[in-house]
Amino acid sequence: MSGHSKWNNIKRKKEKTDAAKAKVFTKIGREIAVIVKAGGPNPAENSKLKDAIAKAKAANVPNDNIERIIKKAAGEDGGNDYEELIYEGYGPSGVAVVVETLTDNRNRTAGDVRHYFDKCGGNLGQSGSVMFMFDRKGIIEIEAEGHSEDEVMEAALEAGAEDFNFDGDVFEISTEPNDLGSVRDALEEKGYTFLSAEVQYIPQTTTTIDDEETAQKMEKLIDMLEENDDVQAIWHNWEIDD
Repeated sequence: MSGHSKWNNIKRKKEKTDAAKAKVFTKIGREIAVIVKAGGPNPAENSKLKDAIAKAKAANVPNDNIERIIKKAAGEDGGNDYEELIYEGYGPSGVAVVVETLTDNRNRTAGDVRHYFDKCGGNLGQSGSVMFMFDRKGIIEIEAEGHSEDEVMEAALEAGAEDFNFDGDVFEISTEPNDLGSVRDALEEKGYTFLSAEVQYIPQTTTTIDDEETAQKMEKLIDMLEENDDVQAIWHNWEIDD
């Protein structure tokens, strides 16, 4: 079961500045608000809210912030109404890109996303144009330090995990999307803490960019998307050369 973790090699890692952290808090807060409006403020009865709270805690969002967001969203004046939209397209050199958004103005968001793709040498596609190249999976990451690989793998499989990978620094546990919460809860009961636990789009195959100028355009596309408050997550199949 253990082996080379493809996703850890293509996931983009960058330093988290205070400004970047604030933006992460804003995006997660918007996600929690939408989930509360749709399913209620009680995580015991709203499994999506429970997952979102766990995601917020993994991102070090303070408990006070989480409680305040939930209370506001549960009130009569819950703020703006957001809808979830997914955009698909190709970045420079044919990199497949999936962009998850929460927006209160779909025309604004669509215009922004299209502009970013055009500016960076890519093109926004139709629904389904790249989604078939990704698998939707629950991904749980646990820092390896202080843990035995065999111990974590056994605990993960007993909890109902689908697969297990180890890259030397991080244990990566994959589940079916609907099983993410139950597997996470079972591991949490055994004392594990998580670097992240969320549903992700995992590419079936990856692509490389050999030209430095083209790679810089792809970096710029990711940066522009990440800076947009409406964008919740970006998934791609670019295998980045460390």
